[in-house]
Amino acid sequence: MATTAAFPSTADSTTGPARLVRDVVPTCLWDKQVGLLMRDYPYDSIMAARVLGQGYAYLLTAMEHRGEKLGLAPSKLVDIGVHTIILDTVAYAELCDRFNAGHFLHHVPKVAVKNDGSVMKTAHRVAADGWEVDLTLWADAAECGPCHPGNSSH
Repeated sequence: MATTAAFPSTADSTTGPARLVRDVVPTCLWDKQVGLLMRDYPYDSIMAARVLGQGYAYLLTAMEHRGEKLGLAPSKLVDIGVHTIILDTVAYAELCDRFNAGHFLHHVPKVAVKNDGSVMKTAHRVAADGWEVDLTLWADAAECGPCHPGNSSH
């Protein structure tokens, strides 16, 4: 079961409940991309949907804040969803047209998990923008500390 963030959110009694990615992504596209995740990773449909949903929440937040230089960064798990979305290029171009004023949002992946707090700050930003946050998918950066891939100190 997904754990939602206890972060402050723009969703309140006047604006309504958290924004849901499923309200933005057409069902046929969602099902296709969940299937791609299940094909490419050892995920069942529930985990694939969680990863995909957080990938969309991250991208939609990044689009909403384009040009603000916030230093947004997904966790390793969320980044898997981001790449699944981006690699579906026609659908991704349509998403950029719809939510990013026709500008293609470029994603520049980092070699290793960032240990500067940017991943958890991003999860907070996603929640503040009203998107539902599955905190357990963002937690890999919070728990990582100095023990990131390539670090032989443990």
